[in-house]
Amino acid sequence: MRVVIAGAGSVGRSIARELLVHGHQVTLVDRNPAAMRVASVAEAEWLLADACEPSTLAEVGTQDCDVVVAATGDDKVNLVVSLLAKTEFGVPRTVARVNNPKNEWMFDDAWGVDVPVSTPRIMTALVEEAVSIGDLVRIFRFHQSRASMHEVTLPADAPVVGKRVGELVWPPDVVLAAIIREDRPIAPSSDDTLEGGDELLLVVSAAAEDELTGLQRMLAPEQAPTSATGSDPTAEAP
Repeated sequence: MRVVIAGAGSVGRSIARELLVHGHQVTLVDRNPAAMRVASVAEAEWLLADACEPSTLAEVGTQDCDVVVAATGDDKVNLVVSLLAKTEFGVPRTVARVNNPKNEWMFDDAWGVDVPVSTPRIMTALVEEAVSIGDLVRIFRFHQSRASMHEVTLPADAPVVGKRVGELVWPPDVVLAAIIREDRPIAPSSDDTLEGGDELLLVVSAAAEDELTGLQRMLAPEQAPTSATGSDPTAEAP
């Protein structure tokens, strides 16, 4: 796979290293001479230029690449790069870094963004997931379908503890995708019995987002449902 990364800062370089380890071809583009730390990712191709310029994207062969990653620290730049990559060069997939969560609403198809990645939202979700028992936590949202993945760790006194999966009546458009028990993932069957401490992964359609309060009561009625809608990292599945 051929990938162009706009932004050769610490984020861009880290992405480049990971992609190179997996055998992909990577080009890093940045207009800041101080970012040209070629020796730090020597296997990548480098270009000192402004990725917001169509001529720059043409020079690095964007029209022939599989993915463009807009990883700069400037949301405006990331939006422009994504839009140019999608509309002018027909790149199949664009991934854009969201630096300010207030700007998340702009990172969509209208700006050529296939996958927005908001680091603050992701970190918030991971913190909540680590410390919250009984609270629904949104882990990420699938970009195209707008469905989302939620996680909940069942407290010992949850009303569903001791019941078989087949006995439970889930709200419409809510699917139990996996049970994680003592670090072991389980593909849920109707005969599996839920236990306290189980971590449930649920896929919720966009239409079912309004039913999360009812789902929260079903799983842990004593917990406040604030986390069900309080975090949205938009770390979308590719």
